[in-house]
Amino acid sequence: MIFSYKAIDSTGLERKGNIDAISIDAAISSLQNRGLIISTINPEVEKGGIFKNVTLFSGVKNKDVVILSRQIATMFEAQVSALRVFRMLSGETENKVLAKVLNEISDDIQSGNPISVAMAKHPKIFSAFYVSMVKSGEESGKLDQCFMYLADYLDRNYEITSKVRGALIYPAFIAFTFLVVMILMFTMVIPKISTILTETGQEVPFFTKIILAISSFLVTYGILILILAVVGAFFFIRFAKTDIGKNSIDEFKLKVFGFKTLYRKLYLSRIADNLNTLLLSGISVVRALELTAEVVDNRVYERILKKANEDVKNGSAVSDALGQKKEIPGVFVQMIRVGEETGEMGGILKTMSTFYRREVFTAVDTIVSMIEPVMIVSLALGVGILLAAILMPIYNIGSAM
Repeated sequence: MIFSYKAIDSTGLERKGNIDAISIDAAISSLQNRGLIISTINPEVEKGGIFKNVTLFSGVKNKDVVILSRQIATMFEAQVSALRVFRMLSGETENKVLAKVLNEISDDIQSGNPISVAMAKHPKIFSAFYVSMVKSGEESGKLDQCFMYLADYLDRNYEITSKVRGALIYPAFIAFTFLVVMILMFTMVIPKISTILTETGQEVPFFTKIILAISSFLVTYGILILILAVVGAFFFIRFAKTDIGKNSIDEFKLKVFGFKTLYRKLYLSRIADNLNTLLLSGISVVRALELTAEVVDNRVYERILKKANEDVKNGSAVSDALGQKKEIPGVFVQMIRVGEETGEMGGILKTMSTFYRREVFTAVDTIVSMIEPVMIVSLALGVGILLAAILMPIYNIGSAM
């Protein structure tokens, strides 16, 4: 439950904000542990109706977290205290959601909690991967390096993800444009032309009859088709949120023609980059595999990494654990084996991450260069055939007159 409060801190300044607790007593106890004197505290009315749990727009973008990480790293390098760092950033950031979170983190740090524990209370902004990196930095005394590693990692991850997303959006936009043009032609243009052809009483070609029949069907049942499409999309989205749906979609990504190679390289790049960043921060291999499984964003590779994690716990080498799966290419396994034998696992993973990231960019460029002319030609042919089927009878009518 969320409680809004007003309180006085140790310096006499008024503080206000929200706190998440299981009861009002727990909220009061938590605030008092922070050294605050409570003046008012009330449960906050939940807003948003059926959309209150939707977190598509959390208010904090990847860019905000990258900038924040770099700012924290710079301040720690300048020997600024953790409490002052987060107090300063909470007052300077323009993002109100992030400012509120940073303020709450500051309160937790003032109460004696480590930075990692304070950040772990905000999983929508700071992932388990992020929190573990910060915890490693606290244990090693290298928080400035840790936050710089995180900023670089988030930059690379955003770059490669946005590249792939952009490649998928373009063909989707072209296909949507094609669909809209066809619907407008069938429901607005062809019915008017159909009236002209019907009034002449002349025989029309068989292919033109097919076009006219499709047009008549869409005009008559268009609303019903639209309703069915919306209902189908709703149930598909519901299905996609279930475990079975997520598994099916992730497996489909690795099988669909034209995109399976792209997705494989994307996930391999992400795995290599995650493992490299975690190992570089001093996190154990077992924990690195566990965290990478959580952020790889594909159920197939998540299961592979979790199984590899169990095998490593039982004494297997990482290369042997990953080498049992067909989704992990032989060259990836061999490179990891070389890293294990030479003690240069971090360097090898960094090399593979860079290699697969370039491969993803190349694959994206190739797909876009292939899709663009195919979609444009398909759009032109579709409209051309449609116009030919309608205009030729009209031309014949004009010739007969």
